[in-house]
Amino acid sequence: MAEIDQIDQKILRTLSADGRISNIALADRVGLSPSACLRRVTALEKAGVITGYRAVLSPEKMGIGFLAYMTVGLSQHDKVAQEAFERAMQAAPEVRECHNITGTVEYLLRIEARDLAAYKYFHTEVLGTLPQLRSITSYVVMGSPKDERI
Repeated sequence: MAEIDQIDQKILRTLSADGRISNIALADRVGLSPSACLRRVTALEKAGVITGYRAVLSPEKMGIGFLAYMTVGLSQHDKVAQEAFERAMQAAPEVRECHNITGTVEYLLRIEARDLAAYKYFHTEVLGTLPQLRSITSYVVMGSPKDERI
C-alpha cells in the first residue's frame, strides 16, 4: 500500500469515531465519491491498517462501575514467569488491557470491575495468588476527561 495521505487519515479518524458510518456518508465527509472512498477503505483493510470493527459498550449498562489501572512487578524476570503471568491475565475477565512496559515494573493493567468489592476480590484472589508477583500498585480512575476508546 502507498503511504497514508491526508484523505486516508480523514477516513481513519472518521471510522475510528463511527465504524458503522455508511460508505456514502463517509465519502461525503471526506470529500470523495462513494466508489473512490470504498476503494480506499478496502485498500486500508487489505494493507492491515484497518484490522477490524467493534462495538463500543457502555460500562454502566454492562454493570461496570469501577475502573483502575495497576502496575505489576514480577519477582522473576525470565520468559517462563512472564508467559505464566500473561496467561493468567488472558484468563481474567476483569483485565481489559495488559501491557508489558519498561521501567521499574513489568506490566500495566487496565481493570474493569463491578464495584470496589469485585476489584478487591480480583486484587486478592487472582493477582495475589500468582507466585511470580512482587508488587502491585493501584490507580483508581475518578474520571476520564478524554478517552478515545469511547
